[in-house]
Formats: sequence, structure tokens, C-alpha cells
Amino acid sequence: MPQDAPVIPQPRLGLSRADEAFDRVVRLVRRQLDVAVATVSLVAPGGVVLPGALGMPEPYQTTRRVRIDDSITRRVVESGKPLVLADVSQDPRAATVCALFGAAAGAVAALPVLAGDDKPVGALVAIDTRPRSWTEGDLATLSDLAASCSGEIRLRTERERAKAAERAARKAQRRSQLLLSLSEAFADATSAVQVEQAILRVVRSGMGAHSCALALVDHERRDITFVSAGVDVAPAGKRPRSAAPVRSRTTDNLPVPEVARTGKPLFFSSGAELSARYPHLAGRLDHDGACSVLPVQAHGRVVAVVVTRWDSERAHDKDTASLQSTLAPYVAHALDRVALLEARRHVATTLQEALLTDPPAVANLDIATTYAPATRTDQVGGDWYDVVVVDDDTTVLMIGDVTGHDMQAAARMGQLRSMLRALAWSHDESPSALLTLLDRANHQLGPDAGATAVVVRLERQAPGGSGIVLEPGSYVLTWANAGHPPPLVLRQGGFVERLQAVPDLLLGVAPSTQRHDHTTILRPGETLLLYTDGLVEARGSLLKDRITLLADALAATRDAATATLPGALVRRLVATPQRDDVAVLAVRARVAAPTAAVPAVRPPTPGSSPGTPPAQDGIVRAERRVANSLSDLGPARRWVDDMLETSGVEVRERRTAMLLSSELLTNALEHAGGRVSVMVEISAGWFRVGVRDASTDLPQMKDPEPHELSGRGVQFLDRLATRWGVDDHDGTEIVGRHGTDVAGKTVWFEMGERPAGRVSGSRRSV
Repeated sequence: MPQDAPVIPQPRLGLSRADEAFDRVVRLVRRQLDVAVATVSLVAPGGVVLPGALGMPEPYQTTRRVRIDDSITRRVVESGKPLVLADVSQDPRAATVCALFGAAAGAVAALPVLAGDDKPVGALVAIDTRPRSWTEGDLATLSDLAASCSGEIRLRTERERAKAAERAARKAQRRSQLLLSLSEAFADATSAVQVEQAILRVVRSGMGAHSCALALVDHERRDITFVSAGVDVAPAGKRPRSAAPVRSRTTDNLPVPEVARTGKPLFFSSGAELSARYPHLAGRLDHDGACSVLPVQAHGRVVAVVVTRWDSERAHDKDTASLQSTLAPYVAHALDRVALLEARRHVATTLQEALLTDPPAVANLDIATTYAPATRTDQVGGDWYDVVVVDDDTTVLMIGDVTGHDMQAAARMGQLRSMLRALAWSHDESPSALLTLLDRANHQLGPDAGATAVVVRLERQAPGGSGIVLEPGSYVLTWANAGHPPPLVLRQGGFVERLQAVPDLLLGVAPSTQRHDHTTILRPGETLLLYTDGLVEARGSLLKDRITLLADALAATRDAATATLPGALVRRLVATPQRDDVAVLAVRARVAAPTAAVPAVRPPTPGSSPGTPPAQDGIVRAERRVANSLSDLGPARRWVDDMLETSGVEVRERRTAMLLSSELLTNALEHAGGRVSVMVEISAGWFRVGVRDASTDLPQMKDPEPHELSGRGVQFLDRLATRWGVDDHDGTEIVGRHGTDVAGKTVWFEMGERPAGRVSGSRRSV
């Protein structure tokens, strides 16, 4: 037996009470030696235990324990030799012990019982109530039976050691599995939110926790920000997960700030104990369960704090403490990796955004773009878009995607984009010709990159100018496709058309390949959508099905502002985390304002209010009926913007007009009822927008509280418009071509210098 193998304590072997194996041995001793008392005695704290005993007086026969330090068994164990006495009266110490068993004048023979390391741990004792001479046969029998007891103890010791080794192996295996699970849990975490989610999975499975929260400590150790809201130990108390993150100061008298300051963990067995130490939390806790607050240290300082909550009371045991101490370094490493990825992602995204400049302002076109980098990597992609204005009526749009997702792909993308941009500006060519020139330059000058691309040429045509009868404000749309997903067009009727011509070969393969142009018409109010494959590709889905899904999403946004369209499509179609870069370019042909002044009213009848004056030369007038539903608010507001933009009104004035028009239209649709129409009058340096409704109630000037969401419309009119007012209609006139001879009012505002001779309507006091 190895010398370093520890002796298992006897109670661990189950030998502190009656044991059948040792009782069988003492029965043999009593029968073979014809003695009154036989025991298997083992030394234990405070005396001896008797797993085998026969003939003992009570209570020893039942309790199997003798509380005496100077026992015969201890003498045998200490000496390691047998103790054989023919008459115990000759040995006062032995006589005292035997007297306890009713054999003060008897004989005793005790032989050592050995454990696995051959060290005595007890004795096989035979006691007779009269003096006797122990024969060699008696002692040989005792020796054999003592050896049997030693063998049984050795066997049980090895069995217990095997069990202990198995328990240790299982514990080591669980720890190895825990370390592996921790490594796997944090391997894919690329944000603080994902780190918090990984912690939650670990503490739920490993500690049976109810919830957890991760709080980040800033570099100056002044502020603490919880990754998610709703933490009951945070200073704001109970808050929903959708709320803004909770913040605190490290100087606050709360558990998380204290751990951030001291770097020492805290554990509370119950919510009552937690509230007793921090009275500010009384009444704010979700439940009365236990709570632990663990510091996460890196680079010699506390960088984060992990709060773990249980839904019931519990003590802080060794396993929990071990798991938490093991968890902290993994959290620290994961947060370090997240910080590094965020920094590299920021650099990469900044580079990409620097390459993708904002589109130019183009008359009669509403253009919006977005670029959304992948979130699963710190690398940039090769997606790009661009808009080049050739002349007042011609605009070239382009979008493309270079193969690869690294800095080299971004560099090749920048070269291709720059070359195509220069070609589009310097060569008045068709899209197919531009792609051919680009492919040749890509091959001969470099970077010889593989890429897909779509080039679109929009040419604004005067009615009949191209031999085709076109609606005013329409564009001839010519496009060529080099292996790219097909463009989509949201038509006037609300359906989406795929520009589904067979695409030509992608760039960078065969520069001499023949490329083709395709033509359609983009009418006023219709939207062209260009996008890269990151918007429509998804694992496990066919590309055509995803494009159909994109078409449905585009159709559902027909009333949305163009500026919001690219971002809305990305949020709707791209899963989180985002696996690929996405570029989106949306272009809407604006509805053109009428080019000639049209009489808007008939002369007022006697006694009526002035109403809207007759048309005057040089003033563009337009009118639109608004459906009696807030769903028509967006289209009506966009129509006003179209009228102003196509009449040359600057962007700054248009933005103010959109705010005021939205207020007037919302008020009319929500409160006035009846028929609602919006009228626009535009002249050089001046315009007027009016909203007609069937109510005679005046708009009210209010002074809303900061938390109130409405009641500021009249304040906006008074502060932002050059002039504003209310025209009365008493039902004896028809105002505008959509007007009716019913009572009501028109709320209007003007911006700019009013044309000479232009008379405003009556302004009622409000």
C-alpha cells in the first residue's frame, strides 16, 4: 500500500455501530475459545467503538461505544503488540477495564487489528470471567480471526478510497465541463448584452440562479452603467427591460457601487438581509431571495460587477463561491474582447463611411441611403453605393458589392467606386457601356477585383420629348446588371415590380463580355430600390423567396418618408446578429407641382368671408383631398414636400413647412372631421400652405407641460411661420376644387415675402 495513502477515519467506514461481518468474527471467537466476552474494538475519539461485540453488558452491547481513554484496545494500538493476561488482577489497568464488563478477576487476550498501511487501528479482544492460561492454539485462532478483521478493514478502506477517487474524478470532470462550458458560453459574445446573456445561462445551470445583471464601470471609476434595465438592486428600483439602462455613481451607498469601490464580493442570504444593509432598497426588491455581487477585475481595477439573484433564501456555499471565482476571469476576458472588437469595428465603420459619401441633393428626386456593417465581425465589407449628377435632368445611380469581407475588399471597393464615379461623370454613356469601361479598367489598371454591380441612368423627360407620352415628372430608367440582385420599383398602384432582366456576368471575370441595357419608366411618386445581397440573403432560405419578402416589405412602406425607407427595410429583414454588410439606395421621383396657375376659387358672394383669393399670375397652386384617416397623413405631408421641392423651395424651409403641415393635418384629422383638403400656393421667395376642414372651432394656444405629448401646434405656427391665420367659411362658397359649400375653416401659414397684391385671408384672434 502506498505510504502516502491516508487512513480513512473509521466512522467514514461505517464502523461506529453494529456490523454483521465483525459480529460473525466475535461469534467464532466465543465459540472456539469458550469465552464470556468477545469484541472487535476500534480506537475512536473519546474512547472505542465496537462494530463486533458479544457478551457485553448494557448499555455497551447496544450502543457499541465505550467512552474510556485508557482502554485495552488503545494499549494494543499504541504498542502494536498483543496483550495476553492469564489473570487481569495482576494488571491494575486491565483490571479496571475488565471490571466494566463484569470480568475483574478474569483473563484477557487482545491481538492488533491492522488497517491498509499495516498500522494498528484496533484489537480483537477475548475476555474470560475467570483466570485461564491461553494456549498456543487459542492465540493462533485469535491471530487468524484478527487477520480476517484486518482484511475486512483493508477491503473497506480500499473501497472507500475508490469511491473518494471517483467523487474527486467526477468533481474534476464537472469542473472541466464547467470550464469548457464557460469558454463556449463567451466564445461568440461580441457585445456586452451577449456577455450578460452568457452569464445568465451559466448561473442558471451552475447555481440555480433566477436572474443576473452586468454593470460596467467606466475607466475613471466614477460611473456605473447596467447593460440592461430592470435590476431590482439598481438605484432606480424596478424597471422594465425595455427602459433605458440604469446608471449609478460609484459613490452611492448601494451594493454594486460598494463592490466597484472596494473590489470585494458581497453575498446576502436573503432580501431582508440586503435591505437591512441598504435601506434605500427596502420595498424595491422583486423577491426576498439571496443575492451575490461579484467584482470583475482586469488590468488591476474593477471593470464590471456581476449581480446574481435567487428567488429564495440560500447560504453561500463552497460550490457557489468556486463557480463565481471561476466565472469572473471569463467575464473579464469576454469584456476585453468586446472592447477590442468595438474599437476595431468603429475604426472599420469610420473608414467605410468615409468611402461612402452622402448622396447629392438632386432636384425632383428624393434620395436616401444607408450602410449597415455586419455585427459579428470587426471587418468591413465591399458594399458601396453612389449617385452622380450628370446634368439637371440626368442622374446616374450605382450600387455594388466586392467579394470578400476584409480591409482588402474595402480597399478594392474604394478603387472600383472611384473609377465608376469618374466614368459616370466624364462619359455620357449608357449603364452597360459604363460597366464595360469599368470592367476593362478593373482588369488593366487594377485592382482586378470580382464584384457585382447595378448601374441606373435616370433621365427626366419633357412630355413628348422622347416620342413617348409621359406623365409630367416621369423619368426614363435605363439599367444594366452585372450579377447583382435585381432592382425593385414601388409603383403608383402600390405593387412592386422586379426589374428582372437576366443579369450579365459579374465584374472581374471576362472584361470583353457583352453587356445589355434595359429600360422602363419611373413615374412621379414611384420609388426605385437598389440594395446589396446582405439585405436578402439568409441561411436556409432561397434568394427568390427573400426577394419576395423584400418586395412585400417595400409595398408595406408605400406611405413612409423616403428618408426612413432604407433603415426600415434593414431593421425588418436583417436578423440580429447581422452576418453581412448591407447597402441600400432608395430614389423616389417627386410628384411635380403644376406649371401653370389654375383658378382655385369663384368670387365670394356678398356677406361671405374673403376666403381664398383669385389666382394671380406667377403663383403655382395645387390642391389635394385628404382621406379621413391618419393613414393618409404621411402621403399628404409628402405631397406638400413634393410641391415645394419641385417649385425650388430650399431644404431648410421645406423642413419647417413639413413640421407645420404635419401639425395642421393631424389636428384636422383627429379633431375636425368632415372633408379635409390641403392647398399649396407657391411663388418666388414665398409659399402658403392651408388645411381646410369642416369644423368652426378655433385652434387654441396652449402651454403644455414638458411631459405632455401634444398641444404645441399653435406655438409652432406662431414661432416658425412668417404669418399664419384662420379663414372662415360660412357655407355659401366653394373653396378650392375639392371644397364644398359647407361651413368650416382653413388654417394656413406663410413663409417668405408675400407677392405684391397678394391678399391674405382673415385672421381670427386665438
